[in-house]
Amino acid sequence: MATAEQPQPPRAGGEAAEPEPGGGYEPVVPHWFYCRAADGRERWVPFSSQDSERLEEAFGAGGAQAEVVVPTSGGRYDVRLQQRQRVAVYWEEEVSEVRRCTWFYKGDKDNKYIPYSETFSEELEEAYRIAVTLDEWKKKLESPSREIIILHNPKLMVHYQPVATSDDWGSTPTEQGRPRTVKRGVENIAADIPSGEPLQIDHLVFVVHGIGPACDIRFRSIVQCVNDFRNVSLSMLQAHFRKAQEQQQIGRVEFLPVNWHSSLHSTGVDVDLERITLPSINRLRHFINDTILDVFFYNSSTYCQTIVDTVASEMNRLHQLFLQRNPLFKGGVSIAGHSLGSLILFDLLTNQKAAPEQDEQGTEGSRTSSGSRGVEEVKEVLKQLELSEYCEVFEREKMDRQALFLCVQENLKEMGIPLGPRMKLLNYISSQKEMQDQGAAAAGHSREHRAPPGPPSEHDLDGRSCQYRDVGLGQVSANYPQLNYKPCIFFAFGSPIGMFLTVRGVKRIDPNYSLPTCKGFFNIFHPFDPVAYRIEPMIVPDVEFEPMLLPHHKGRKRMHLELKEGLTRMSVDLKNNLLGSLRVAWQSFTRASLPALEAASADPELEAEPGAEKQPDTKAEEPPPAAKEETPPINVGRLNGGNRIDYVLQEKPIESFNEYLFALQGHLCYWESEDTVLLVLKEIYQTQGITLDQPLPGSQ
Repeated sequence: MATAEQPQPPRAGGEAAEPEPGGGYEPVVPHWFYCRAADGRERWVPFSSQDSERLEEAFGAGGAQAEVVVPTSGGRYDVRLQQRQRVAVYWEEEVSEVRRCTWFYKGDKDNKYIPYSETFSEELEEAYRIAVTLDEWKKKLESPSREIIILHNPKLMVHYQPVATSDDWGSTPTEQGRPRTVKRGVENIAADIPSGEPLQIDHLVFVVHGIGPACDIRFRSIVQCVNDFRNVSLSMLQAHFRKAQEQQQIGRVEFLPVNWHSSLHSTGVDVDLERITLPSINRLRHFINDTILDVFFYNSSTYCQTIVDTVASEMNRLHQLFLQRNPLFKGGVSIAGHSLGSLILFDLLTNQKAAPEQDEQGTEGSRTSSGSRGVEEVKEVLKQLELSEYCEVFEREKMDRQALFLCVQENLKEMGIPLGPRMKLLNYISSQKEMQDQGAAAAGHSREHRAPPGPPSEHDLDGRSCQYRDVGLGQVSANYPQLNYKPCIFFAFGSPIGMFLTVRGVKRIDPNYSLPTCKGFFNIFHPFDPVAYRIEPMIVPDVEFEPMLLPHHKGRKRMHLELKEGLTRMSVDLKNNLLGSLRVAWQSFTRASLPALEAASADPELEAEPGAEKQPDTKAEEPPPAAKEETPPINVGRLNGGNRIDYVLQEKPIESFNEYLFALQGHLCYWESEDTVLLVLKEIYQTQGITLDQPLPGSQ
């Protein structure tokens, strides 16, 4: 900032302070901006201080003449310095103009400062330098668009925008239009300039959207919503992981959006739908075709294949590109899905194949046991057929149940089995095969549309055990692709997974079931979200229990919830005390008859008896034993490694007045929810052994 702009003591006569001739000029410090279009209007946004310094350094090193690319915004955008363009790296987005800014004027619509072009800014700076050096003000400059800028003094510079380009009276542009303020240097326009993001990336999270192209109540895209989610995570890191940041143990978590809606609707299906859509209520029908129908598309085998292929290939592409741009990255990868996006991810994860080494470890230990178990099964069959004397023959031939069912008459004859026992065995084998064929035919009718199953649970999935069903039951028939990595945690926001599993015929989930390649699963929802459903009751259906209440990010419950709990507790205490007093009074009335009371009043030795009757009084005042005991931990299976799965947000005070008014907002609130973001960060960094500065009350 030029010293001529610094406040100086007033001169005699009340004249304004001006720089001394021949001195006081300092070059302006530039800052880099990019132009962002929103709602049909352009807005100039400053780069972070970190990015602006990096761009200025590249510019000073001759980047304007050479083809230099500078990564900005945490590596999610590249700036092509020579073309002055800002280009998105991981997703498709319109190219933004980039400008090296030094001079600004105030706009007439939103009072935001707009930077001049770089060429005209250089002219303004040169005129300002001459004015300061020679102490000659009232400088008038005309822009290429005939706009007039007058430098009255270092603190008063105005911009006149003409209403008309010319008229017959020869009026000058300075006489037309309202003057606008002109400022020199970004420090004088009160711009909100972020400091920048940490360079170290500890974890990568892919976020998949739900139905439709808009993801929140303001109809913003998944890119904009994930940007908000990322910004909230940065503020939560500063608030709750400050110690780890100061010790340079952590950097940040990167969140990248995954868009599948545009690929689905670029297949030509929109043209087909438009052909059959009625012309009435056009906007509503267009909204339904663009959003609600995504649910039906996913339940169609044709378009389900398109969706799962797009999601899997996009996540694999983003993962590979991220590793190319961040070769030193050693962190893990997690995935998150909102609404229908969580169901897509759940179906993908249930159909992932475990690593070969895991399969070998699992099968290696079971080979010997399965072999001995098979021989024992054959012995049981022989005992059932009263052919136990031939057990040694089958054991010598290493014959298990499967091999037995493959035997024909010649095989048994070669083993030296006589004709009678041979016929018994062949009759048993044929009868068992017929039973299996009948069972398979009956199961086929109920599983016509079932996809290739995921890893089976310990319980049989056919008709012999209907208590548990494979979570892949009822999935749309599709070839589910494989991911190139193993996700650490799966976060579901406002998820209908429980409802879809129930509709598909899965009434219960085996407690021993876990996702093949992902060991963590969190189902997070708002209490008024109309699309969200729970998962834990499908694992533990016989016990009624509430979901885990997500603690407030400021370390307390919301005031209206505390008030509600306090009133509930007070009413319970009053009810217990009243019932206890009535119970004691009734017991004393029924135990003592009228003659006994008269005898007690006449005999002084019995005066101590009423004291014994008062003992229940003291017991009644104590809280019941059930209230003192803490609720035992609930086993919700291995789907989240034995930890709780369902987590419910705390509604805001205004939301508690009417649940129906805030139902839609409840489904779209997760992108800016500090409580949701904090849980995601807590669980991610817990895998690295890093905890919050102060544990939140009620957290697991």
